[in-house]
Amino acid sequence: MQNKVLSTKTIVAIGIGTAVFLILGRFASIPSGIPNTNIETSYAFLGLMSIIFGPIAGALIGFIGHALKDMIMWGSIWWSWVVVSGVVGLCIGLAWRKINIQSGDFGKKQIITFNVAQVLAQAFGWFLVAPVLDILIYAEPANKVFVQGLVAGASNMVTVGVIGTLLLAAYAKKRNKTGSLDIEA
Repeated sequence: MQNKVLSTKTIVAIGIGTAVFLILGRFASIPSGIPNTNIETSYAFLGLMSIIFGPIAGALIGFIGHALKDMIMWGSIWWSWVVVSGVVGLCIGLAWRKINIQSGDFGKKQIITFNVAQVLAQAFGWFLVAPVLDILIYAEPANKVFVQGLVAGASNMVTVGVIGTLLLAAYAKKRNKTGSLDIEA
C-alpha cells in the first residue's frame, strides 16, 4: 500500500476551501481605513480548514485562494501577501494534531491551543514576513508596509479568534466524542 501525502478527501477540501476563501475574501471583507488592507473573514475559514485538514491543506488553501482573489479583484497578484496567507494556513495547521477536532472535543484547552497557534501564525506572517517581502519584492516604504501588516495581523487575530473559534466549536459539536458510543448487548 502506498503512503499518500494527501488523501482524496483532503484534495477535495483544498479545492472547496480555496473557492470559499476566494468568495469570502471577495464579498465578506470590510475596509479597514488603511489603503489596500481589509478586515478579512476568510482567515477564520482558513483557520477552520487548517485545523480540520492539517498544515499542507491550510497552506494551499491560503496561497491559492489569496492568489485567485487578487487576480479577480485587482487583475494582478500581490505575491508577498499571497505567500503570507499560505504561511498562516501552514502555521495554524501545525496545531491540528494537538487539537484533534475530529474527536468532537473542543473545550477550553483546545480553544486556547487554537488561539495561541493562530495569534503566533498571524504575528509571524503579518508583522514580519509580509512587510519584509513587500520591501524586498516591491520596494515599498517600510513605514507603510509595517502599518499595513500591523492592521492586517491584528484584525485577522480578532476575526479568527472570534469567528474561527465559533466555527470550530460548531464543527466539533457535530462530531461524535471519542468513546461516547456504547455497545448494546
